[in-house]
Amino acid sequence: MQNPALPALRVDPARPSQFVASGSWQVHALAAAGVIGQLDAALRSCTNPAGWDLTGIAGLDHIGAQWLWNAWGKARPSGLVLADGHDEFFQRLEQAGVLTLPERQKTRWRQLVRLGARTQALSEHLLGFVGLIGQFMFDLRRLARAPLHGPWKEISSNVYHVGYQALGITALVGMLIGVVLSYLSAQQLHAFGGDIYLVNILGMSIIRELGPLLAAILVAGRSGSSITAQLGVMRVNEELDAMQVMGLPHGFRLIMPKVLALAVAMPLLVIWTDAMALLGGMVAANLELGLSPRYLIHKLPDAVPLANYWIGIGKGVVFGGLIALVACHFGFRIRANTESLGAGTTSSVVTAITVVILADAVFAIVFSRVGF
Repeated sequence: MQNPALPALRVDPARPSQFVASGSWQVHALAAAGVIGQLDAALRSCTNPAGWDLTGIAGLDHIGAQWLWNAWGKARPSGLVLADGHDEFFQRLEQAGVLTLPERQKTRWRQLVRLGARTQALSEHLLGFVGLIGQFMFDLRRLARAPLHGPWKEISSNVYHVGYQALGITALVGMLIGVVLSYLSAQQLHAFGGDIYLVNILGMSIIRELGPLLAAILVAGRSGSSITAQLGVMRVNEELDAMQVMGLPHGFRLIMPKVLALAVAMPLLVIWTDAMALLGGMVAANLELGLSPRYLIHKLPDAVPLANYWIGIGKGVVFGGLIALVACHFGFRIRANTESLGAGTTSSVVTAITVVILADAVFAIVFSRVGF
């Protein structure tokens, strides 16, 4: 038997073309199990009712009124009889009208506009980066003219932070890369009886390419992000504005020490990473092929010409300077809010790694016939 507290909809026996509603048409009653299904079945029993008698509804809210409104096709039916106080619900639904989403504006040249905006942003970054390099050259000239008044404390501090404190992570990753490279190369060389050529593969790949590139990527992610975040926090705390008011140039006190520090520390990190990677490769070669470390050390100078070593050192200097310049460029473009700080740091790391890879490709093209 139908619970009188639940909403009900039936056809009037005296007038088969008229619906009669009763019960509570409120959300707690409509949410009862099976209620909506029963109402839908009753609604389908008469496809074209001539009238609706809602005087038997004990309680009505906006949810119940919305269900009835949808059943009527979002318009009042003919022969509608309402209870006292229920008409205001349907008046509000009539005033609301049909909800339609605004049409999406079609821009004919949207892709072209986006391309132009990105090109403009890229041009601004390139011009700003070139200007930063120019300012760095002027600061170098100032340091050369008056070296006793240079920011040597800042330079030594940055060398410690970006160089000494990065020895641990570069040693760990370099050794693991050496082990992996040695194992993979040893398996292939052993299949063709070329075990003795492992020293050539390890020496050339690590000293010329992997050592400088690996150290640069680690420094870009570790120290580059730190430099950008440091300058960004100085922007948020208005320390950069305070330096400008006091007459302290940003380039001479902030940019140049970081660039010089990375240019000095990166070659040393490259040597350190090369040594750790070769050490890991020697251990793996001894375990996989039985080649003694003494044999590898003895054959390494003959397998790898000295020019490759100097190319790797030169890469370290260039990579370090580029990472510092990119980090400073994005650090000074950060605005005084935390959202810009996070976005600028992320862009700095991604751009620095991309610039390092591009510079490595330039080195490979320029020195393609050197060191072989």
